Amino acid sequence: MRGIRSLSILLVVFVLATAAYGQEKRWSDEAEISVVDTGGNTEVTTLSAKNRLKYEFTDKLKGGWKLGALYSKSDGEKNAESYFTELRMDYLFTDRFYSFALGGFLRDEFAGIDSRYYVGPGIGYRFLTGPKHQLLVEAGANWVKEEYTDHTDEAYIQGRAFSQYEYAFTDKNRFSQSLEYLHDFEDSDNYNLNSETALISALSDYLSLKASYVVKYDNEPVPKTLDKTDRILVLALVVNL
Repeated sequence: MRGIRSLSILLVVFVLATAAYGQEKRWSDEAEISVVDTGGNTEVTTLSAKNRLKYEFTDKLKGGWKLGALYSKSDGEKNAESYFTELRMDYLFTDRFYSFALGGFLRDEFAGIDSRYYVGPGIGYRFLTGPKHQLLVEAGANWVKEEYTDHTDEAYIQGRAFSQYEYAFTDKNRFSQSLEYLHDFEDSDNYNLNSETALISALSDYLSLKASYVVKYDNEPVPKTLDKTDRILVLALVVNL
């Protein structure tokens, strides 16, 4: 639980820092928190937390920092725990065409990943820019270093393809669908698919409810006895600043 507590403290710090600099209109922050705690015949504790902090250095150069955690315990036994963080810089050539560089870290022992580090460049294009429909597509390559819970490790070059569609029902209510494909250039059987379907409904100018369904598919999990597919259904409170 120490990692969860530390992450919660970081989320609070990010929200407060963003509020302090809100007048500059270069910062934006989105904090997403979901907590479930039941007792009695069944004891279940689940915490899901994410935060996305963005900053506009100039009209063309933008930065972002994402981090999150998932923790779950059922009847006193931990059955899920994962952490991730990612830094990203975007440079806009036009309103539609841009380049980016990203780097991140992931830890998910229940998926067999003791640590995953990745870094790499990419390009993107916005085919639809609103106001109701938004669609972007990205392509890039990452250097990846993975250490597994079975004490093996590997490093490889990974291709990345990503797309995201968003439909705005109103100014404050929207639907989004994203799909990410990750491919190992050295082993064609080693690939991942990540999908998120989300519906966000605003409660006020700063608070929203988000229902999301995430599917993570790993075609070659390590160790191979693990399931290839993880599914996560979350109803979360979102704070926007």
